[in-house]
Amino acid sequence: MPTSAPPSNRFERRRAETRRALVLAARQILAETGDTSVSIQAIAERADVGFGSFYNHFGSKAELFDAAVVDALEEFGRSTDERLTGIDDPAELVAAGFRLSARMAGSHPELMQVLRRRGLGHIHADNGLSRRAVRDLEVGMASGRFTAMDPAVALSALGGTLLSLVELRFARPDLDGDQAAVDLAEMVLRMLGVPPDDAREVARRPLPDPASGSA
Repeated sequence: MPTSAPPSNRFERRRAETRRALVLAARQILAETGDTSVSIQAIAERADVGFGSFYNHFGSKAELFDAAVVDALEEFGRSTDERLTGIDDPAELVAAGFRLSARMAGSHPELMQVLRRRGLGHIHADNGLSRRAVRDLEVGMASGRFTAMDPAVALSALGGTLLSLVELRFARPDLDGDQAAVDLAEMVLRMLGVPPDDAREVARRPLPDPASGSA
């Protein structure tokens, strides 16, 4: 029996690798300058792929940059989900998510620059952060933890505040980002209907241990 993968599998693997390289190149460009007018040739060179490979995967630069944003937001969402595994309180999930986001501005600057520059247009997208945020908001409303409201309205408030926090972290590197995140998390919880004293306590709970992924 052959020991190597069939040619079709190798082909698909190489195709996936090429697409991934293009997406990562686009993410880097968005993070560094946000300049989407860069040429396809420049993108292909940064990705270290042939110019002709671009159109095997994307119909336009706009399509590529949109895919890059979705990829970054999905990575952000997965990372946050993994860190918050084991937390059942929707209010704590929201607060901890804000606080982790503030820290990721330092630990994952490329990811957060993409969020900063392009996140607003994806607040209501059915992927990445939005899908996860709606999930937590709906659980919180169903349980009575949050005031019942249109999830899209709650998501607008949550997403807009998160993007403002990310912008603040980059605009004011001298600011105590952790404290700012705690204060904003408390404000958001109160906005969602959590009583003031409860919101203050929840926003200050210890964050999950990154090694264990649970509280």
